[in-house]
Amino acid sequence: MYGDQETIRKIFTETGNTWAIVGLSTNPHRAAHGVADVLQRYGKRIVPVHPKAETVHGEQGYPTLDSIPFKIDVVDVFVNSDLAGAVADEAVAIGAKAVWFQLGVVDEDAYDRTRAAGLDMVMDRCPAIEIPRLG
Repeated sequence: MYGDQETIRKIFTETGNTWAIVGLSTNPHRAAHGVADVLQRYGKRIVPVHPKAETVHGEQGYPTLDSIPFKIDVVDVFVNSDLAGAVADEAVAIGAKAVWFQLGVVDEDAYDRTRAAGLDMVMDRCPAIEIPRLG
């Protein structure tokens, strides 16, 4: 398990409320769209990150993490596992505090690198499933 309950609780309650959602587009049939909605309902600010830089759920999108002109607390990753490691490295480079790889997104080397860089990390879990469990 990559991301114990203590780490999950810390990310939701202490890390900060600005979540970059990498892979979030205007397509309501994609998982990222629903997860972003849940995060907003729990008081998180979502920042769409997608090459098209679309506005989603009322929030301005950006094409890349490093194009966001303000501090990001958590980078939530909705890309294929073979692309996720590069996103985790970008999260470290922009000074994020935590990285969250969605269900099915697994890169053990990226997990180890990200933790070694001092960031909290959760992998192969869904925040929309985990946040209601906090009570």
